[in-house]
Amino acid sequence: MRSEAGASVPRAELAPGYSIARLIQGGWQLTPDHSDREIDRTAQIDSFLRTAEAGFTTFDCADIYTGVEKLFGEFLRAWRAGGRDTDRIQIHTKYVPDLAALATLTRADVARAVDRSLARLGVERLDLVQFHWWDHGVPGFLETAGWLSDLIPTGKLRSIGLTNVATADMRELTASGINVRANQVQYSLLDRRPERGLSSLCAKTGARLLCYGALAGGFLSEGYLRTPVPHEPLSNRSLVKYRLIVEEYGGWKAFQNLLDTVAQIARKHEVSLANVAARWVLERSGVAAVILGASRSDRLVENLRLFSFELDPDDRRALERHCNGHPGPEGDIYERERDRSGPHWAILRTGLHQG
Repeated sequence: MRSEAGASVPRAELAPGYSIARLIQGGWQLTPDHSDREIDRTAQIDSFLRTAEAGFTTFDCADIYTGVEKLFGEFLRAWRAGGRDTDRIQIHTKYVPDLAALATLTRADVARAVDRSLARLGVERLDLVQFHWWDHGVPGFLETAGWLSDLIPTGKLRSIGLTNVATADMRELTASGINVRANQVQYSLLDRRPERGLSSLCAKTGARLLCYGALAGGFLSEGYLRTPVPHEPLSNRSLVKYRLIVEEYGGWKAFQNLLDTVAQIARKHEVSLANVAARWVLERSGVAAVILGASRSDRLVENLRLFSFELDPDDRRALERHCNGHPGPEGDIYERERDRSGPHWAILRTGLHQG
């Protein structure tokens, strides 16, 4: 499929006979938990229809994204009502049991959660269920993943994935015999934690990385080029989250130096800063797709430009100089976020099913 931007939407295979668009439309920003902005559901569904027709056919949501599974279910009904084939659409969701419920989970609880997502989306089979476990000090991670995997032969789900699962925990899970197709993790020029073991593990197991945070909540864009440090309160949880990442990268001055280089590369290729930042992630080892906020149709051409160019050796060297000087957040995947004494933990909501 060609576009007015002169690019097509490439695809990546996650499982035999199952491929996804390399830019996934994410649903977290559509939750009331993200910000106070009210979503115009009719306009958003129309945007989904337009972008899916252009080749962005893969979407990401979660059982804890309040109202988003139902919104995607409405989109699927509108898609079918237009006489379109639903097999062209891929919708990934997540199974994220509440922290307080981990110790008492049962097989029946897992089955009920899957049935709930099926009902909200209005489908007979979930394409990919990405599993998260808040506290690996609480037993049950492997057993619960096994219960999920047992639902594959029933036809209720196609594949199992993970989200924000660190290298050692994913290694233990795959060693148990569970076929993990993907791990959804945070990955950007500012946060390169997947390169500390997870990418290598994925290369060995055949799992792929699905990457959110490639634009650091919008910080990696023209809107923050040569600007002063933003004042609090910030307008949504995403900005609060990624403002911490900017500090852990090296602070505002180091971030602005990086952004200047990204802007130079963007001008050379006649694309946006966001295109360059997302393209860098897309070209990293093991990455199947980047997840960007569910795009409005007026961003369609810009998103298509992500596939109209590649970073050349000079671009990569220029960016690597910044990366070498500023390693970013320490530790493995989601390690800092799990630290209950740290600022990242304070942002998390670990009981969304309860309230």
